[in-house]
Amino acid sequence: MRNINIEQLNKIIGSINLIDIRDNYLYNIEHIPNAINIPMNLLLMNPDNYLEKDKTYYIYCSYGVSSKKACEELYLKGFDIVNIDGGFNKYNLCKHLYK
Repeated sequence: MRNINIEQLNKIIGSINLIDIRDNYLYNIEHIPNAINIPMNLLLMNPDNYLEKDKTYYIYCSYGVSSKKACEELYLKGFDIVNIDGGFNKYNLCKHLYK
């Protein structure tokens, strides 16, 4: 499992498989562009329904705590996973820097 920060994310944001594991409500309010929403409990219950082992996935939550736990579990199941440090809140705080 790897980690990246928001600055690194912004350099690759349009060309990655980006997953928001927050609940649908928070995702629908606002999310990182190009992210798809798979709530954490659904993703962890049956990751093979959502992920392929030959692809890399970048995962975030609100602050980076839940995504780190999810990434560790998915990594142990054989998926290529990257955690986004600081999550959506860090992205939201910094997004004006990358426009």
